[in-house]
Amino acid sequence: MNDLSPISVPSYQDSLDAYARITPYIHRTPILTSRFLNALVGGEMFFKCENFQKAGAFKVRGACNAVFGLSDAEAARGVCTHSSGNHALSLSYAAGRRGIPCHVVMPHSAPQAKKDAVRGYGGIITECEPSTTSREAVFAEVQAKTGGNFVHPYNDPRVIAGQATCSRELIEDVPNLDAVVAPIGGGGMISGTCLTLSNIAPEIKIYAAEPDQADDAARSFRAGHIIADDAPQTIADGLKVPLKDLTWHFVKSHVTDILTASEDEIVDAMKLTWARMKIVIEPSCAVPLAVILKNKHLFAGKRTGVIITGGNVDLDRLPWMKG
Repeated sequence: MNDLSPISVPSYQDSLDAYARITPYIHRTPILTSRFLNALVGGEMFFKCENFQKAGAFKVRGACNAVFGLSDAEAARGVCTHSSGNHALSLSYAAGRRGIPCHVVMPHSAPQAKKDAVRGYGGIITECEPSTTSREAVFAEVQAKTGGNFVHPYNDPRVIAGQATCSRELIEDVPNLDAVVAPIGGGGMISGTCLTLSNIAPEIKIYAAEPDQADDAARSFRAGHIIADDAPQTIADGLKVPLKDLTWHFVKSHVTDILTASEDEIVDAMKLTWARMKIVIEPSCAVPLAVILKNKHLFAGKRTGVIITGGNVDLDRLPWMKG
């Protein structure tokens, strides 16, 4: 797991190159604040709103870097991936902008809103069972059939370099942060955050936020090696996948701690964000606020950047709806 070649680990220069490459295709997303939420925590929070990003999620950064970094010969074969949603629709968006095909494998349990968005961007979906084992097996068949270039949702240096552009914008817009908190599933966003901050602001603490019911990254962090769950159950559908070797490299090297929240705490944080900030976020994006509210002692009196990773919500299946 630790035998990574230097070539496979993206450099900070890779993230600078990524930013130049993807700028025509992404938004520089806004930073929002809330006096009410600041008062709850006793500190200042600055929310980097990737729910306003193209395709509704931060993952369009890494997807665009991968797609627009392909040679013409590589691009002619198209791209393919497996994803519970946001990477699938982001890669479909990027492929559509370049005019190449995109095949994605998605669990049948993925939110309908995300499936609709993938198809809307021109992506071709093959469904699988909601487990890592099924996802990877079905994907192998799809890739063999289509011959597309595999763009992994997170364990890909091109993707991580693209995700690193988010935290660069954050610290350019909000100086003197004490900490940054972002969700963790497979670890693409956290790895990008580590890549940026370790190079240009190493004094900033990096916290990863994870559901209690999908806490394999937290257990991996404490054990010192990857622990992978095959099919965890949580409303935070974007955080069900395990760490891989490349993302683990960044997590073990640069993350300060991984904090977890219960399902109820995640729902409460999501409702609070909708009610107080008047923005739509998905359950996975509520996990950072949930862990901050649960661990106020870590963030009181601090300036904390909070990365809201996406806003692709199935409005017919909100987590506080009954039945």
